[in-house]
Parts: sequence; structure tokens; C-alpha cells
Amino acid sequence: MTDLRFLAHVTGLLFCLSTVDGSPWGAPVLAAAPCSLADVMSEQLARQLHEEGSPFPEIPDTDLDLSCAPEADTSSDLILAQMLQMEFDREFDTQLRREEKKFNGDSKVSISFENYRMVHPYEDSDSSEDEVDWQDTRHDPYKAVKPTTTPKKGFVGKGKNITTKHDEDVCGRKNTARMDNFAPEVQVGDGIGMDLKLSNHVYNALKRHCDTEQRRSARLHEKKEHSTAEQAVDPRTRLLMYKMVNAGILENINGCISTGKESVVFHANGGSFEEKIVPEECVLKVFKTTLNEFKNRDKYIKDDYRFKDRFSKLNPRKIIRLWAEKEMHNLTRIKKAGIPCPEVVILKKHILAMSFIGKDHVPAPKLKDAILSSEDMKKAYYQVLNMMQRLYQDCNLVHADLSEYNMLWHDGQVWFIDVSQSIEPTHPHGLEFLFRDCRNVATFFQKAGVAEALSVFELFNTVSGLQINSDNEADFLAQIEALEKRNEDHVQKSSRKIFMDTSEGSPPQLNTDDDDDDD
Repeated sequence: MTDLRFLAHVTGLLFCLSTVDGSPWGAPVLAAAPCSLADVMSEQLARQLHEEGSPFPEIPDTDLDLSCAPEADTSSDLILAQMLQMEFDREFDTQLRREEKKFNGDSKVSISFENYRMVHPYEDSDSSEDEVDWQDTRHDPYKAVKPTTTPKKGFVGKGKNITTKHDEDVCGRKNTARMDNFAPEVQVGDGIGMDLKLSNHVYNALKRHCDTEQRRSARLHEKKEHSTAEQAVDPRTRLLMYKMVNAGILENINGCISTGKESVVFHANGGSFEEKIVPEECVLKVFKTTLNEFKNRDKYIKDDYRFKDRFSKLNPRKIIRLWAEKEMHNLTRIKKAGIPCPEVVILKKHILAMSFIGKDHVPAPKLKDAILSSEDMKKAYYQVLNMMQRLYQDCNLVHADLSEYNMLWHDGQVWFIDVSQSIEPTHPHGLEFLFRDCRNVATFFQKAGVAEALSVFELFNTVSGLQINSDNEADFLAQIEALEKRNEDHVQKSSRKIFMDTSEGSPPQLNTDDDDDDD
């Protein structure tokens, strides 16, 4: 290495001398006296020539120390390369720390660039304790030392000093160490560092409690993932809604416009479906899968002969689909009779797409909220009376939940909605539900100031065509129950009177074979 440096200096000096000698401005320089080879190879002569030819004094570099230990061997090129790479990595790490400090500033939430540092096995880190990444728990100095276990033979020591694996202290420390295997959400603390000893009874009680909490949490999350509540929908329902959009049936889904005890209603823009004209504005009625919000819904469907055989064989989630199918059939029947109601577009499991009653994303007001004049209120009453008669006589249906909350006022006309619970008069409680509808309608219009409004008894007889003479509600209901009893016996002995539904013009249903589930 020394020879190479000497030759480099000699070559540079000779070049300078030759340049000066040939320059017209330079002073004549005498030719160098010849010297022997021993003088050329002299280290002292090389140093002297280097000092004479250097125009500036040499300033030592204090910032970058490339020197190595005195005892380091620099004869190998590999070691020199490693030393240079190590110095480069030090500069990189220093710059990385500077950038990290600049990026974090005074923020309470900081990021770390420690994963990008250059770490070498032959380099002893000179960083402070604050710069050590303690995420590597293999070298965590604060990690508690787990208790030593007994050997495979099950005991240590001899005679009176024998200690078996059933020793109280040994078992206590083992139980404390086993707490690390509990679920992450269980805060076990630093029991090992405190030399905590848990008895088998306490450890088993803690383990049972943790397992119970894990199962309860899993059930809770599963229930949330597979149920609809409030204005939210579960992932499966959301997927069905996306499929309707992807199939082109709907252009887009805008948002929730109504929530009830049994369903959530969304507004959507219609598209096209199998050459069928889809309304420009539609609604998606998503039936809630949480049965606890409408527990008495089963009485409307389990005794309906149209669905009685299927009801007992289904689980709760599929019963909701049956509930949506029931409203689809009822709406189709009502629409055929010419009674104003939403038009069914398509049914997909527990999602029913219908035409929108309203205009420009604004739903029609309920009859309870509509501001009507006395003439419009009187007109609405006669419309409701006529619609109830046609619903009972032509459609062979009873609304079973008719009130000012389930009637809309749009374009000077009353519209019936929410007919999922509608039943036929042959239902064991069909006349009772009709009487309840009549009572709601009569009470509303009488309070609204319609002088022509019939009483509940007169309205019931007018709609049903029955002639029950009584002004006492208890006596009236007793006669209704007697009629229902006779009707039920008659239905069981003879053929049922049903409304003939042809398949022509019935609303389509999307194919569910590809994504049907068994839940």
C-alpha cells in the first residue's frame, strides 16, 4: 500500500515539473539530479517530495473517521470493503434518525424508522436506550423469566428434599405462566415478575371465565354480522343489494328513507330487467332479521294456509324471506284488483323492490302527517271505505294493520302500503283483525272532523257484509269469535275458498341457487 502511494506522488511530481519546464512564463528549472533506485524507494524521500509539491497544508477530516483499531488487519481487501460499508451504514442510520425526528416533531403520536436501519453482526451499536426497538421480544430485557419446570422424571432432589411436579409452589408458578396463553383481551398483568403463585382452583376458575367470555363475544359479533338493525344492513344483505345494481335492475341506491319495527326502506333509481319496464324511482324494503323487534309476527303467517306447511320447517332467517314473499303476493293481488298500492319489481330473498310512492326522492306523506282540507279529508274517507270493501270482497284479504300510519296521500289519492301481514278472512283471527282495522279507521276520521264517518260497528258490517247487531264491543267481539269458530270448522271440513293467482304477470324472483345458504 505504501509503495502505491509513493509511486502516485512521484508520478504527479514529475508531471508538474515537466509542465513548468515547458511553460514560456515559468522560470527555468534545473534538471533533477540523477538518484539511485534505493533513494526512489525511500519512504522519507517520498514524504519530503509530497510536502514540497502540495500547495495547501493537509487538514485532517474530523467528521468522518475511517480509521480502524490499531490492531485491525488492513491487508485484506474484504476487510477494507466491510469497513467502508459499515461507515456508509452509520451515515445512513444517522440521516434516518434525523429524518425521523424531523417527521415526528412534537407530535404525541410518532412513527419509527427502526426497521429501515442497517444492522450488522460485527458492529456494536452505540445508540442510546431510547433508540432501541423493543418490539423484538426475543431480546427484551424486561421480559419475565418463566419458572423452570421439573424434569421428565417428575421430581428433583432426593430423600426429604425431593420436590415433585405436584408441589404447591411449582404448580402455582406454572399456573401463573399459563396465564400468558389467555385471550389477548384478558389483562393478566405481570404475575411472573412478582413470583405470583395461583392455586389450581383459582386458575381453573379464571380459565373457565375467559372461555365463557370468548364464546359470548363470538356469539355477539356473529349476531351483529348476520342481522339487520336500525338503519344498518348486514354484509349478506349489502351483497344482495350490490347484485341488484350490478344486474342493472337498479341504477343506484341512494339512502334510507324510513325505518320501522319490521323493515328498513331505501330509495333507489330504477334500471331495466328482462325487457320489463322498471319505475324510474324505486324503494328497497329490507326486512329485518332481528325477530325480537317484532315477536308477534308469526301469528300472521303460521295460521295462513298458503304458508302454513312451509312455516314450521324453516329457521328464523328463512321465515323472514317467507314474510317478504307474503307481501309480494299480497301486493300482486291488490294491484290486480285496481287498488292503489306499490308495484312489485322483484324479490330477492328478504329484499323486496317496489315502485316509489312520491316524487323527486321525496316520499308521499302518511295520512297522519298530510295536511288536508275538510273536503280532501272527506274524499279520503270515502276512498278508504271503498278500498277496504274491495280489499275484503274482491281480493279476499284483510289488511290486519290498517291505520293512518300505513296509508299514504299522493296525487289526491290514498295508497295502501305495508301489507306483509295481510291475511285472508278464513284465517282463524281474520275477523278480529278486520274489526281492529275498522276501529283504527273510524277513530282517525272521526277525530279529523269527518261527520259522515261511520262507527266501528257500522264500518265492520259495511266492509264484511255481515249483519252483527250489537252496540257493545264485548258482545260484538264475542259474536265475531263465534263466527270465526264456525268458519274454521267449515274450512277444515270443506275446501278452502282461495283467490286464484295465475303465474302470468307475477313478479319475478332472482335465481338464488348460487348463493343460497343453509342458515
